[in-house]
Amino acid sequence: MNTTADQQDPLSPVPGSLAHWLSSHPDLGTETGAGMLSLIEPLNLLAAVKSLATGRYVFASSGMDRLFERSESSVVGSLDNDLMRSDEVVAMRRVEQAVMAQRSVVLSEHRLELGGRRREFTVTRTPLGKEFVLAVWQERTEERHRESHLQRALQQLEQQQKALEQIRRELQQGSGRDEVSGLYMQAQFDDQLLREIDLSTREHREFALVIIALDPAPAAMQSMGEEAGVRLLEGMGRMLRANTRAMDAACRVGQSRFAVLLSGVGLATAHARMEQLRRQCTAQIIVLNGQDMGLSLSMGVSSFPHTASKQEELLAASEAAVHEAQRRGGNQVVLASIPFMS
Repeated sequence: MNTTADQQDPLSPVPGSLAHWLSSHPDLGTETGAGMLSLIEPLNLLAAVKSLATGRYVFASSGMDRLFERSESSVVGSLDNDLMRSDEVVAMRRVEQAVMAQRSVVLSEHRLELGGRRREFTVTRTPLGKEFVLAVWQERTEERHRESHLQRALQQLEQQQKALEQIRRELQQGSGRDEVSGLYMQAQFDDQLLREIDLSTREHREFALVIIALDPAPAAMQSMGEEAGVRLLEGMGRMLRANTRAMDAACRVGQSRFAVLLSGVGLATAHARMEQLRRQCTAQIIVLNGQDMGLSLSMGVSSFPHTASKQEELLAASEAAVHEAQRRGGNQVVLASIPFMS
């Protein structure tokens, strides 16, 4: 079957496309351009090719015309001076010079005043031969606006958390609680544990002991210094105070360690409650300098009398379970093993 002159070869580049422009310049012979082309056209990104000799655009996708509101004429044939402010032109030229000097792909960000509105773009450039630069534009304006709104919200949340913690400190002065976390301390925990063992022994009931360790913070958080640690301890205190009953006891028993006594609760119920707490802590937003630090915990759960019936053995069982949780990578709840008597 013969192909008439007005029929388009389905495998040939579409006229007006970047592929068509590149095919008309076989002398460029660049694999980089072809590689970027395979990424550009399926995503329908904005693309333009500029001649370095003249400074004029020799190709521009239809989106570039819409971007620069060129309804009467195309971006093709225009100079940057025709499209942008002088300071924006200087920034464009500086990056293009870096592309040709390095002979490699360069990613840069630009803010342009277009139609009375400030818009932001990521521009990826690559050399095409020695005379042309291919630029792929991706607008980031809405993304940057969302990031800005999120940053403001985090800053407001940080201010609120600081204010609430200051009020809490003032209210609890002289109460015997830990100043940073607002929880009872080691001495109160030891007394409460002995009372719970005595009560549960006399009434033949269960209770659970949970040891909680803050997982090591990521390197980026560690570089934030002592204040980051204080914020995490405050956040941990808020979570424990909000998620324990009046009959329970939540205490700070070490630098980054906590203990919870769940009165009248068995091993399975304690595990379910601590797993729920772990998930809530993971979702908790704790802010320092506008950055969410996150809260990751390792927990070890033991029960009286099934895991152990003595104070030292019960503590050791929960500690061993915490170490196992950390050995597995942290951010999880591990049950202490139950000994089987022969």
